[in-house]
Amino acid sequence: MPVKQPRPGELEAIETASRDEIQSLQLQRLRWTLQHAYDNVPHYKKAFDEKGVHPSDLKQLSDLSKFPFTTKKDLRDNYPFGLFAVPREQVSRIHASSGTTGKPTVVGYTKNDIDTWATLVARSIRAAGGRAGDILHVAYGYGLFTGGLGAHYGAEKLGCTVIPMSGGQTEKQVQLIRDFKPDIIMVTPSYMQVIVEEFVRQGLDPRESSLKVGIFGAEPWTEAMRHEIENKAGIDAVDIYGLSEVMGPGVASECIETKDGPVIWEDHFYPEIIDPETGEVLPDGSEGELVFTSLSKEALPIIRYRTRDLTRLLAPTARAFRRMGKIVGRSDDMLIIRGVNVFPTQIEEIVLQHAKLSGQYQINVSRDGLLDAVHVKCELQPLAAPATGEKEVAEIARWLQQRIKTLVGISTTVTVLRPDSIERTLTGKARRVVDERKA
Repeated sequence: MPVKQPRPGELEAIETASRDEIQSLQLQRLRWTLQHAYDNVPHYKKAFDEKGVHPSDLKQLSDLSKFPFTTKKDLRDNYPFGLFAVPREQVSRIHASSGTTGKPTVVGYTKNDIDTWATLVARSIRAAGGRAGDILHVAYGYGLFTGGLGAHYGAEKLGCTVIPMSGGQTEKQVQLIRDFKPDIIMVTPSYMQVIVEEFVRQGLDPRESSLKVGIFGAEPWTEAMRHEIENKAGIDAVDIYGLSEVMGPGVASECIETKDGPVIWEDHFYPEIIDPETGEVLPDGSEGELVFTSLSKEALPIIRYRTRDLTRLLAPTARAFRRMGKIVGRSDDMLIIRGVNVFPTQIEEIVLQHAKLSGQYQINVSRDGLLDAVHVKCELQPLAAPATGEKEVAEIARWLQQRIKTLVGISTTVTVLRPDSIERTLTGKARRVVDERKA
C-alpha cells in the first residue's frame, strides 16, 4: 500500500533541527520546569531540599540525574491537587486514572497545556500519515481516561473530521466505519482485532473498508500483532505512546514511513533510561526503565517520572528526535488488561472489604479469543466457610465481580473457593498472578 511521505513544509522546524538546537531548547525549558516546580509545588521543594539540589544546579542536561525521581505513589500521596503548580482556578481540565486505593491518580491541564497536548497529538497523527480533511474514527474511551479526548482534540487541531465513537458497541463500530468511511482509526490494538473479527462475522472483508491507517496505543503490542492487523485489515498500523502522568497519548509516536519505534517529542519531554534497581542513568541503546521529565507543562510539571516501562532509547531516523523501542515489560507488577492499568493490590483491597473473604486470592489472565480474560479466585475465611452455603458463595462472587468492575474498571469472572484451595509456594505465599498471555 502507498505510504504518505511528508512533503516539504509539512513538518515543524524543530522536527528537522540539529541535536545541538534540540538540546539547547531542552536545557532552557528544563531550567524553567525545575524552577516552576520548586517555586510552586511543596512536594518538589521538599524533595529537592532533602536531596540537596536546587534548580540552579542544572548547568547541563546530564545534571538532571542529581534530582529526585517522581513515582505514581507521589501522585497518590498528594491526591487530589497537591502536585498542581498553578491555582486550581487556572486548571482547565482534569483527567484521572485508577489507583491501588480506589482513589484515582489525578492530572491537570491549563489552557496552554491543552493546546500543547492537542498540538503534539496532531503532530503524531501527521507522523502516522494523517492530513487535514481526513475523517478520523476515535474508538478510545472518553471520560477521565486520557485516550479519547486526547485523540479527539489532536485530530481537530490537525483539521480532521472527527467521529467520537468511543469504545464498545462493536457492531455499531463496523456500521459507522462502513457508512462514514473514515481514513484513520485510533484504538487499542486488541480492540482493533475485535473490530476486524466483527467485519468477518458479518460476512464483510475488512480489507475493503475505507480505513488506511490505524494509530494504536494504550497497551503493549508486538510486531506480530502489527503484521496480523495490517494483513487482515489492509491498513498501516502505527504505534503511539503516552501516559496520563506525563500528558496522555502523544508523548511519542511512530512515523508511517519507517515504523521503527515511536519518536519521542523531545522538545516537550526529556527522556532518560535508568537501571530500575539502582536508578543509575544508562547510555542510549541500553535496556532499562523509561523516565520522563516534562519541559513545558504548567499545571502539573513532572520531574523524572518513573514510568516502569522497560525499553531503550534509539538514534533518530525519520525525525531529529530519538526513538523508543517496543516496551518489553514492566519493572513492577502492573498488569495491563484491555488498556486498563491493574495492580494485584487493587484486587486484594477489594477482596478484603468482604468480611467472609480471606486475603488469599489469585488472578489468572488469559486470552479469550482476541481479548484479555481475567479470572479472580479467592477464598472464604476458615471460620466463615462451614456456615456459608453455595447460594451465599454465588452472591459473594457477584458482589466481588461488581466491585472490581466499578473500582478497577475491568470485567472479570470470579470464583469463591473453600480455604486452602489456592496454590501456595514452598514459603507459604500464594502465587498472586498467573499470566498465561506470556506463554
